[in-house]
Parts: sequence; C-alpha cells; structure tokens
Amino acid sequence: MTKKTLPARNEIPQEETWNLESIFPNVEAWKKTYEKVESRLPELDEYKGKLDQNPKTLLDCLVLREEILREVEKVYVYSGLESTVDASDQDALARSGQGQGLGARAYAAVSFIEPEIMTLGMDRLKKWMGELAELAIYSHYFADLERQKAHLRSAEVEEVLAQSADPLALFPNAYGSLINADLTFTPAKGKDGSEKEVGQTSIDDLITDPDREIRRTAWEHYADAYLKNQNTIAAIQTGGFKRDVFMAKARLYGSSLEASMYPGNIPLEVFHNLIKVYKENLPTWHRYWRLRKEILGYDDLHVYDIEAPLASTKPHIPYHQAVDWICEGMAPLGEEFVKTLRKGCLESRWVDRARNKGKTQGAFSWGVYDTQPFIMMSYADDVFSLSTLAHELGHSMHSYYTRENQPHIYGDYSLFVAEVASNFNQAMVRDYLFRTQEDPNIQLALIEETMSNYHRYFFIMPTLARFELEMHERVERGEPVNARLMIDLTADLFKEGYGEEVVFDRDRIGITWAQFGHMYMNYYVYQYATGISGANALVNKVLKEGEKAAQEYLGFLKAGSSLYPLDALQKAGVDLTDPEPVKAAFLVLADTVDRLEKLAL
Repeated sequence: MTKKTLPARNEIPQEETWNLESIFPNVEAWKKTYEKVESRLPELDEYKGKLDQNPKTLLDCLVLREEILREVEKVYVYSGLESTVDASDQDALARSGQGQGLGARAYAAVSFIEPEIMTLGMDRLKKWMGELAELAIYSHYFADLERQKAHLRSAEVEEVLAQSADPLALFPNAYGSLINADLTFTPAKGKDGSEKEVGQTSIDDLITDPDREIRRTAWEHYADAYLKNQNTIAAIQTGGFKRDVFMAKARLYGSSLEASMYPGNIPLEVFHNLIKVYKENLPTWHRYWRLRKEILGYDDLHVYDIEAPLASTKPHIPYHQAVDWICEGMAPLGEEFVKTLRKGCLESRWVDRARNKGKTQGAFSWGVYDTQPFIMMSYADDVFSLSTLAHELGHSMHSYYTRENQPHIYGDYSLFVAEVASNFNQAMVRDYLFRTQEDPNIQLALIEETMSNYHRYFFIMPTLARFELEMHERVERGEPVNARLMIDLTADLFKEGYGEEVVFDRDRIGITWAQFGHMYMNYYVYQYATGISGANALVNKVLKEGEKAAQEYLGFLKAGSSLYPLDALQKAGVDLTDPEPVKAAFLVLADTVDRLEKLAL
C-alpha cells in the first residue's frame, strides 16, 4: 500500500514560490521598517483639531497619512503573505499578528482625519481645491466622504472603531489557524487500497480523481473533520457575524447587508436581483445533475461525483503551458498586457504555486500599492489549475493597472469589481481554448472546468449568500445561533439546489458553510456571481467589437476607486443594476450544458 504525502515548505524549489524579497530582502529589514513606521505614528497628533486652519495644513496631513500608510501596508502584506504558505511556521504567524496590530494602530492614528474633513463642508473644500492645486486630486474622495457623512462618526468613535479592528480580526485568524494548522484529515483511500493525503492544498485535486473511492473518501473525510470541530467553528463564525452586525450598528446602517454595499454605492437590489434570478434558474442545475449522472453511467449521483472527470484521459497542462495559453487567450487586450502578465508569471515570481504542508486552502491574489501582485495557489498541472491561475491573474492585472495609473488614494478597488476582472480572464482564456484546442479530451475538460467554475461561483456562492443573509438577520434580531442551526439551514438551501437529482448526505452537505473563509468577509460571496455576469458581458463586447471595447475594458482596470464600481462598469459597457447580465450568464450556463450533451452522449 502506498501513501502520497505533501512536502514540507522548506523542500519547495524557489521558482515555485513568490518573491517576498521584492518587498523586504529579509526579516530584519521588515523589523526595521516596522519600528520606523511605528515611531512615526505620533507625528499625526500634530494635526488633530487643526485641519480647518487652511488648505496647506489639510494637504500636509493627507500627505503624511499616505506616507505612513504606504509603509504600514508593506509591513502588513509581507507578514501576512509569509504566514499563509506555512501555517506551522510560528515565527511567521507571530509576525503576521504584529503586522495586523501595527495596521490597527495606524488606522486608529489617522481616524480623526475624515471626521474633521466632514466638518469643513463641500463648499469650503471646493474653494480650497481651487486655491491649492495639489488638493484637486482628492475631489472624488471628498465627495464620497460627503455622501457617507451619515455613517462617519465623531473622531473619538472613529478611533475606537479603528482600534477594534485588531481584536475583531481574531475571528478569521482563529478560523484560519484551526482549519490550516490544527484540523486533521483521515487519508483518502482508493479502490486498490492506496492512500492519498487529504489537506487544504490537495482536496480540489482529490475530488476530481478518476477513482470514485478516492473522491468519496476524500470528500467524506474532509467534511468529517469539519463536523468533528463544528461547535468550535460555529462559535468562531458566530463571532464573525456579530462583528459585522456590531460594525453596521456602530456606523448607523440599517443592516449588515447595507453596511457592505453602501460604501461602494451599490443598491441593495443588486443583491436581491441576483438571488431572485438564481432561484428562477435552478432547473438548469437540475438538468445538469441528470446529464452528469447519465454520462458517468451511475445509478445515483453524489456530491463527490459533481467534479468527477468525464473524459477518459485527463489533460496534463504544466505551469509553463498554462501561462502560454493564458497569454494567448488575453492577446485581444494588447501586447503590453500580455508582456506584463508573462513576466509576472515567469520572471518576477508573482505566483506561489507550490503544494506543501500547512499552505492555506484555496487561492488568492494580494499585494499593496508599493508591491508587485502576489498569487497564492496550489498548481496541479490540469485544466482546473489553469483556470484558477487565469482567475487570480485577473485580480493581479487589475491591481497592476490600477496602481500604475492611480494615486494612492484611489489605488485600490472594491470587491464588487474585483470578481469581474478575475472572471473576465477565465472567460477569455476559456473561449480561446474552445476555439483552438480540438482534442476531444481537452474540449471535454474545458466543459468540465466551465461547469466546475459555475458550480462554485454560480451555485455554491449564491447558496452561501442566502445562508449569510439569513444568519446575519438572525443575529440582527438577537436570535440564538449554533452549529446545528447553521448545518440545517445550509442543508435546506442546498437541498433546493440539488433537487431530487443528487443523493443528499445532510450533515456533510450542511457543513459546507464552515469550509469557506469567505464567510468572514461581510457579503463577499454574492459578488462572484455578479462578477461572472459582468465578465461575460464584457468578454462578449471585446470579442465582437475588438480594439475599442478592449480599450474600454483596460480603462475599467485602470480606474481603481476613482469611480464608483457600477460607474466604472457602465463606462466599460455593462450595467449590473439590471438583472439582464445575470440572466445572460445563466444562458451561457445552459449553452454549456447543451455543448456537453452533444459532445458526451
């Protein structure tokens, strides 16, 4: 009997890791910057109560804030990235905590600025911008502060809220430590008796394994580990929900949902429209489950069969091949875009693609204004990994173009538009491969990847969004919550989605809520579905209209937060206040099911 294990972090070749040395050459340099920026925080006190004196004082304070926060961001992201690739590295975890603490203190130190700006009024701010040209860059920022005036508290309250960020971050931190370092999984067993290690970096590969016993035992053992710790995770998750409710009430919002959407100037109807259209289109998912069962030749379809390979041969796609295909798929955006993307993947080490013990589950793109983008994933030489890489590169290129074209004050973007850029990349690369790769196994693998992507972002995420809404509303009403309630609610919602087509393992399906760190990001998950919808609309424009639409899309990437999310999207040619893009995305899903039926039966 053989057993495959994941290597330790120190066994990974450098070329498979990201280039943290591009931020700080070593930990000592990180410590020096930490100490330096910490010592500068008292400089901000000199401006308290003085921002109404004259435009030069206001500008000097804003410049000082930017200088300090840019250094703090580098300290924070370095320590945060370091700890995500090896949860067993206690020194890295300690530095991550230090970085978070410094960030909380820094934001507390600058928290007086926005309440004081609010007291100036737009008339005086407009006058000052006319008198001092350097202030004009803050025009949108000042206007947005005026819009959010009702939800910005006094300087004292803002300072307390900023200071609370550090302790409130303990909920997602505790969750991450539990699932990445302390959770233990029974190995998956194949029909031949072989074993494969189940872990956060291997589970996605295991549930696509051709051996049904590997898939079954991997899925069951993965869920069982969460079920074994359900009460602890539920207590942490409840803390996360209560944190969201506390922050919403402290800022005088009517609900956690409003607190999530108002800062981005996004109407609540965008969320509710998505859920409505999703529920109306559940029959498409039911049809897909029936078709998948027929293709696989199974009497019953289980959740662990949803990503079972349909092709007899699984296409092998090494990392460098994936980079080539992604670059070719993104070619309509121009030579500069492709050159930057390729260099990031192959020379600048944007991507930490290794699969090692203790690495955080899933994938993400991160970075700050003064760093390169950083992508964490576990590359597995298949279509799914290619798709994940394309997705995260969408985020990274969005960050790259935003930071290259915007000042620091607008050098980031909202989560709402983030998922448009990532899904745009996936859809562009997918379209290219469908047109150019004639191998039936690759075609079938691409269909599987498409359906897997939609399953995660257009099925699981909207279902979790419904769970998130119900749980937040329960907390807002002061009702009790616990693990059993969370499991039962999740199970009921998934039962509606699976219908009668999927064998229902109630508790293992019901624990799904515990398997997503996204639950600690107040109403993030619905934005995957709106992201797919917006991305599909923009891809259609680029492929049909060519250079003009490509330039409009690049303009969207460059906008950062200088425009509200919906305004930036509308300039690129899509209106997500209208449910039509979501309906159109479901048509793409239905067309993909048709394509699968023709190819596989």
